[in-house]
Amino acid sequence: MRTRYLQSANNVYTHRLLLASLVIASLWAQYASARDDRGANGHYTHRVESRDGIGKFYMGREIARIVGHQAARWLERSARVSEEKPDEVVAKLSLKPDDIVADVGAGSGYFTFRLSREVPQGKVLAVDIQVEMLRMIQRRATLQAVDNVQTILSTIDDPKLPKSTVDVVLMVDAYHEFSHPREMMIGIVAGLKPDGRVVLIEYRGEDPTIPIKPLHKMTEQQVRREMKAVGLQWRETQSFLPQQHFMVFAKPD
Repeated sequence: MRTRYLQSANNVYTHRLLLASLVIASLWAQYASARDDRGANGHYTHRVESRDGIGKFYMGREIARIVGHQAARWLERSARVSEEKPDEVVAKLSLKPDDIVADVGAGSGYFTFRLSREVPQGKVLAVDIQVEMLRMIQRRATLQAVDNVQTILSTIDDPKLPKSTVDVVLMVDAYHEFSHPREMMIGIVAGLKPDGRVVLIEYRGEDPTIPIKPLHKMTEQQVRREMKAVGLQWRETQSFLPQQHFMVFAKPD
């Protein structure tokens, strides 16, 4: 009888311990999720991730998985000249020689050095979260004796831009991969001068024939919603690019 009682008591204890562990695990998961989103006041939701996404959603859009530094060769492919018209993009920015320009999500520096030629008395801030990418830019700047490019290692929720100093922020096929888009854009807006501009280039999500994975494309409507949410005003959308939107937003003066 005593043996049975001890076995029964042990089973009850084990069951309660298991139940307590499950409760603790559930509370920890809720805490971790809340901690991840506390800066955005719950603006994100989480679901099972899709093939090319991270399972985190912002304003109805699943955030795309980041393209790593291993894809640097693809970023420098010769076909980009015809597909993305980088020199036309830079010309359309209408930069002044002394402008401060931030290339956010600079990657291998494909646009960084084109921008640097346009601001000989200014500066280009090459911003990225991958130190490997920034090292590529630093090596190239040294080899080419370019002295107006400064690299900035950002975090996933802060671009680390100096406050109220940037004239133009350029983001080329990068924004859709930001794991904390709201926080990043709040930091970008803080870094802009009054009436400073944000130029976003994204593959057109409205066009299913563009051979880019769906999560790596964005519709103009979605971009405008997300920029409005952080206080930016839409100025114009140009359609000179074969596959991408060229969208201009401004910080209120």
